[in-house]
Amino acid sequence: MDWTLEVVVVPVADLDRSIEFYRDKVGFDLDHDTRNEHMHIAQLTPRGSGCSIVIGNLPSQQEMVPGSLKGLQLVVADAYAAREELLARGVEAGEITVFDERDGGTLFGFEDPDGNTWAVQQLKARADKPLIPR
Repeated sequence: MDWTLEVVVVPVADLDRSIEFYRDKVGFDLDHDTRNEHMHIAQLTPRGSGCSIVIGNLPSQQEMVPGSLKGLQLVVADAYAAREELLARGVEAGEITVFDERDGGTLFGFEDPDGNTWAVQQLKARADKPLIPR
């Protein structure tokens, strides 16, 4: 049986601010933004990913403190280009660190407006062999 990770809940304080950050600055696709008298939730997906993030104000989403999610990891084919893209969009990204010269050993990080942190790992193999076929 396959078990796929498809959604991660990210705890945020201000949904509109977070939608703007993840969509406009980080570049995630906004899959849906649902508002009614009972809730406000949004799902955003990094391009090329099979897993999305969900932000919102449902009771289960409010069990975590905004900013308490640490170390979510994104993977890109070129960390240097990805970092420059984020910087150009106004995201404060950390310096690139090479822990190991082999593929997968190059990383940098950033955080969202609430303090949730992300690591961005370079896997050059993703350029030729993406996880989700194009």
